[in-house]
Amino acid sequence: MLQTGDYEKIAVYVSKIQNLVCLMKNCGETIIEKMVIEKVMRTLTPHFDHVIVAIQESRNVPTTKI
Repeated sequence: MLQTGDYEKIAVYVSKIQNLVCLMKNCGETIIEKMVIEKVMRTLTPHFDHVIVAIQESRNVPTTKI
């Protein structure tokens, strides 16, 4: 289970996610960018709820990149 820590920087957390995605792709898993974005948004701390809401309301999740 992967989730951001209370004092973990977003850049460090996203780097961890990207490393896991690379490992999964090397094992033959098909992963699209939208899946990664949704995972990051689901696992952020409540401190970032306003950012998540803004992204969801802008309807840019499919075109958003990390």
